[in-house]
Amino acid sequence: MLKHSPIDDSFRALAEPTRRALIERLTQGPASVSDLAKPFAMTLAAVVQHLQVLEAGGFIRSEKIGRVRTCRLEQGGFAPLANWIAARRMLMERRFDRLGVLLAEEEAAEQVSRSAAKPKKQRRRRAKE
Repeated sequence: MLKHSPIDDSFRALAEPTRRALIERLTQGPASVSDLAKPFAMTLAAVVQHLQVLEAGGFIRSEKIGRVRTCRLEQGGFAPLANWIAARRMLMERRFDRLGVLLAEEEAAEQVSRSAAKPKKQRRRRAKE
């Protein structure tokens, strides 16, 4: 059996457009499963399966009071993804910073070699201007 990391599970949970739409709806506040299912052209059972995937991924939490199951966003579910993305972003930013330094050094070296190649008269005229 293959073992997947929590990041894999998170991306798998968010890969489905219906689940992302459910997350978007829950950003407005808690909602019952039946309210969450209304905008979708699918069975209530299908919506419940999507919600179970989101709950297993830690993105939502549900509680049943009487006959009504209410879902709400679980903030902690997004933390592993945010940390994973932040780590990759830092790595890429460091690489771009190093590239910027290298390009600036190369440009400065080119300017020095260009100014050394110019005739002395042109350099004097520029100095007077």
